[in-house]
Formats: sequence, C-alpha cells, structure tokens
Amino acid sequence: MSEKVVLSMKGISKHFPGVMALDNVDFELREGEVHVLLGENGAGKSTLMKILSGAYTKESGQIFLDGNEVEIRDPKHAIELGIGTIYQEFNLVPFFTAAENIFLGREFKTVAGTINWRKMFEQARDAIKLVGLKAGPRKRIKNMTVAEKQLVEIAKALSLNSRILIFDEPTATLSEKDVEHLFDLIRNLKAQGRSIVYISHRMEEIRSIGDRCTVLRDGKYIDTVNIRDTTRNDLIKMVAGRVIDVNKKNLVNPVDEIILDVSNLEAEEKVKSASFTLRKGEILGFAGLVGSGRTEVMKTLVGEMRRKNGQVLLEGNPVNFKHPCEALKKGVVYLSEDRKDEGLVLKMNVRHNISLGNLKSVSSRGFLNRSKDRKLACRYIENLKIKCPGDQGKAENLSGGNQQKVVIGRALACSARLFIFDEPTRGIDVGAKEEIYMILQQLAREGFGIIMVSSELPELLRICNRIVVMREGKVTATLENDDITQDEILNYAMGE
Repeated sequence: MSEKVVLSMKGISKHFPGVMALDNVDFELREGEVHVLLGENGAGKSTLMKILSGAYTKESGQIFLDGNEVEIRDPKHAIELGIGTIYQEFNLVPFFTAAENIFLGREFKTVAGTINWRKMFEQARDAIKLVGLKAGPRKRIKNMTVAEKQLVEIAKALSLNSRILIFDEPTATLSEKDVEHLFDLIRNLKAQGRSIVYISHRMEEIRSIGDRCTVLRDGKYIDTVNIRDTTRNDLIKMVAGRVIDVNKKNLVNPVDEIILDVSNLEAEEKVKSASFTLRKGEILGFAGLVGSGRTEVMKTLVGEMRRKNGQVLLEGNPVNFKHPCEALKKGVVYLSEDRKDEGLVLKMNVRHNISLGNLKSVSSRGFLNRSKDRKLACRYIENLKIKCPGDQGKAENLSGGNQQKVVIGRALACSARLFIFDEPTRGIDVGAKEEIYMILQQLAREGFGIIMVSSELPELLRICNRIVVMREGKVTATLENDDITQDEILNYAMGE
C-alpha cells in the first residue's frame, strides 16, 4: 500500500427528511489500499459512497481526487473520473442478458452503427470468467440466483477499468469458495495499484482483506485505524458503542413435540431428496454452498415451487401448499433472502409494508383501521430499532439493513406458528444481528418453530439447536450443535 492519497472527502454532510445521514464526515483513500468502511445500519456508509459515486449530491464539504477538488455531478461523471461501484442492492435489468447488463450504455457498435453483438458477448465472457461466474453471458438476469446476480454486478464494475472501486456488501450472497475467489481478485486489483473501498459487516473478512478501517456511527465520523493493530472486539465496540460478545453460544432448549416432519422432498431439479424434522421451540439451521438447494426447499414448503414428491406433515397433518398465501393461512411464514424483489414493496411506506402480511388484524369491517395499522407498525419500528423518518417514510429510502428489519417486522406481525428465515441477517450490522438473534430466541422460548437458512456458519453455530447440511439438492447430514465445527459442516457441504 502506497502513502499516496488518491481520494479525500472532507466535512461531508447530507440529510434526508427527518434524518441527518452524514454530519461533517471525513474519509481518505490511498493508492493500492483496501479501506474498510464500517458502521451499523443507518450509520451513513452507503450514503457517503453514493455521494462519491454521483448517486447523491453532498450538501456541504469537499471532495479531492489526486489533490484536485472535484464536484461529482452524476454517476456517469463518477465513472468518467474512474470511480466504479458494486451496490449492495442490485442495479440490473431483469429481462436483459448478463452481457447486455455489463455493457448497458456502453454497447459496442459496428461500422454501420448497429450493436456488435459478437464482440459484446466475447467481452462479457471474459468479464464473467474473471469473477468466476459459471452462467454464460447470454443468460437472462431474471433466471439467475441472487449470488449470480451479485457476480454480474462485480463483472460490470470491473469492465469499467476503474481506479477506485466501491464494494458495498459484495459477499452477502456468495459461497465460501466464491468469497475466496473474490478476495483473490481484490488482492490482484490492489497489486495493480487500484484503490478499494470495502463496506461489510463481516468481521472475519474485514480482517482478512482490509488494510485500514474507518468507522461511522449515527452519521458521524468516529475514527480511522490500522486493522492489523486493532482487535476484533475493539472494532465491534467502535461500531456499536458498547461491548458485544460475538462468540457466546446461546441455545434455547426445545420440547420433544414435532411441529414439522419432511420426508423425501423433491421439487424440480434443485431439490432431489430432503428429509428433516423441526421441534417446537427449536431453531433449526440450514447450511450449504450457494446452489445446494437450501432456498429451494423453503420455497417448496410454502408453495412457491411445485413439489414433485415427498410428504410434509405440519403438526401431524399432511399439507401441500400451492401458494405462499395458503401457507400463511396455516401459520407458516417465509421470509425471502431477496428483500428488494421478493420482500418489500419499495414504493410503499414502512407502516404498510409491516402490516401487509396481516391485514385482518388492522382492519374493521373490511376497511383498513389507520389507528391499528399505525400502532402495529410503530411497535415493530421500536422493537427492531428501525431507523426511519416515521412510519410514513418509503421503504426504498431506508438503508439496506433497515429494509431487512422491515421485512422481519412484517414476518413477526403475522399470526404464525412456524417461521422460515432465509438469510435474515444479510446486510445487517453486528449490533442489529444481536437484536435479531434475541428475537429468534424469544420466539423459540414461546414455542414457535424456527428454520434459519444462513451462509454464515458462526451464527448457525451460535443459536441453532441442530444444523441440516445440504449439497446438490440433498440433505447430507443433520448435526447436533454440541461440539461440531465449521470445518465439519463444510466437509458435508462440499462432499469431502
């Protein structure tokens, strides 16, 4: 890492209605550096980077590139200045191919002025190969998994040949293997002298890839430290403003009564054989690599995917839901991993997003009762500590982590007996994760059944009673959470 400063942001401020997003924040980036930007949800990390990428305009402060002050007008201007961004929320056109998305607005032209499709697909093939995407350049975004979409976003940013790259939670949907590939890619970019801003909540990867770390809290600058000279607990304390023991295992003891019994479940090509049980008061974890079939099992259970074979017993009664609404009526709630496309109505306000799953409880004689609606929403805004300018604020204006809390709020507002949480802590900071764990544990203590799909093995080991491991659409092991390790889980997940 060079001592040369390529980017300096001084005294940056920005506010939204009812929220001071950034308050006189400073940030510095050196040549060939991986600089981690750390903070809780709503701390201002993404807002600061959106100002740098031209998506937002600053209200005050200065931005310097190579010592020269610049006013970044819009995203196109930022790209021209050599700044590329991989956003936490995907910015892709669903009905376009990977190649069309990568070169959108920068299409190659023939002499006649038409699109040179051959060259575009060739260049796209090289770009997706670089990031390790197995899907071809002609595959449409709407047919891709969340992880594949993330890799397309990364390929798109790298194709711009930017000297400053902003990664906003890039590993949230990637498998362990894909994460290592991404880290190798970042190390190569760093060796080329490119500068990386890396936003993440995962402490393990921060210490693996980062050089320095700047912490924001409540829109204010806290400190910049050398990661190698700072302990994990010190970073957590800086972020949360309090001490949190992230290694403490805390399990809730379930009862013996079976609430869900799944035998030989099959669905389309992704689920080949899945058998497991869930007890009342149990938190059952699901682990596996991306594409192992974890999410597909959950979608089959609630009727979003068609079941081909197998039996599902809910409290001893056979069920075969044809639609998630049927599952909801029977008290089975599924929280999707894709909050933007499947979890939220972005143009709708926070209040209505929370009450959407249980309109009966906030209605009187077929009409929405505004008082009940507001009371329900405010309860979960307070309980989940959702940072928003009141219950009337639109969901699209919230940070990614707070959007996730709104989705969780709606799930909790439903009259359910079985909750399926698919990656519930994706994009959520360490403090908010603790709050989510406490909520899941409280639900378990009250006798509800909890299924938790997660790519983060430490959190599965921390709060789950048992862990089901999947590989290539099959359950390969069900492990009691006693003395099992991450390596043991990975062995079953990878077939080693």
